[in-house]
Amino acid sequence: MNADTTTAPPAAAEAPAPTQLTMAGALNAALRDAMAADDRVIVYGEDVGPLGGVFRVTDGLQAQFGDDRIWDSPLAESGIVGTAIGMAMYGMRPVVEMQFDAFSYPAFEQMVSHVAKMRNRTRGRVTLPMVVRIPCAGAIGGVEHHSDSSEAYWTSTPGLTVVMPSNPADAYSMLREAIDSDDPVVFMEPKSRYWSKAPLALPVTTAPMDRAEVVREGTDVTLIAYGPTVRTALEAADAAVDEGLSIEVVDLRSLSPFDDETVGASVRKTSRAAVIHEAAQFGGYGAEVAARVTERNFHHLAAPVLRIAGFDIPFPSPKLEEYHLPTADRVLAALDTWEWDA
Repeated sequence: MNADTTTAPPAAAEAPAPTQLTMAGALNAALRDAMAADDRVIVYGEDVGPLGGVFRVTDGLQAQFGDDRIWDSPLAESGIVGTAIGMAMYGMRPVVEMQFDAFSYPAFEQMVSHVAKMRNRTRGRVTLPMVVRIPCAGAIGGVEHHSDSSEAYWTSTPGLTVVMPSNPADAYSMLREAIDSDDPVVFMEPKSRYWSKAPLALPVTTAPMDRAEVVREGTDVTLIAYGPTVRTALEAADAAVDEGLSIEVVDLRSLSPFDDETVGASVRKTSRAAVIHEAAQFGGYGAEVAARVTERNFHHLAAPVLRIAGFDIPFPSPKLEEYHLPTADRVLAALDTWEWDA
């Protein structure tokens, strides 16, 4: 009798086991994978080479890809963005780092006058596939030029996509998507969340970067947050349970464009809304959110949209940070100002 020569089908490859990864680690992995997948992707900025960046987001990349793919730039943000514009026009996909939020202001003219306008100026013939990474916001004990929340500047500039992840999974997925985009993306990274951890099996793909996500279901109020304040919003939602209040938390993820569909659906369900951010309240991004939610959902609202924000002052010293930045207690205190029986 002949031996049975039937072979079993090959076993399916096992998915990689999740490992604990910080947001900084997820961003590093996203850059590494993007550079490996496309040799047009280049990375440069202040101290991103051998040092690996002040937050170590680019750690080890120069050793792997060489100093012709990732290098240290001069301390000249306008020059960093200006050269990226030229490289993007000629087919490269530059990813540049501003090192700190307020350090990006010398590049403001390049961003507003050229990066944001190139597609429109050329009637779509020239696109700029470039990413400007901006570590942002506070709660790290760094003052003045190291703790700004500059998102309102960029979101008020048509032509720029502005996104801000709040967790490691989104950090990886959204950065990969930003690098693949043919249009410029301002990729804001909340510094206080660089060391937050989550179990991840890379590569991971989350929701498209232009979509918001409901990260906690609730019935009484929609709390709209992004970046560093998502965790604060979730803490407030946990604390509110003891007060008999059910808070739904929406992570915007994309600041521009704004996901009216997801936010509106949540607000129409709960009939109340509040927005929380670290930036000053006056003229802050929350003002646009409040106006937009009100205009589109006015007849569903039982109360005015609230804003919980930083104070209208220059960023304070580290000793005063905890009083300046929104907390879960400040969220609950703000919600208590509503007439809940109305």
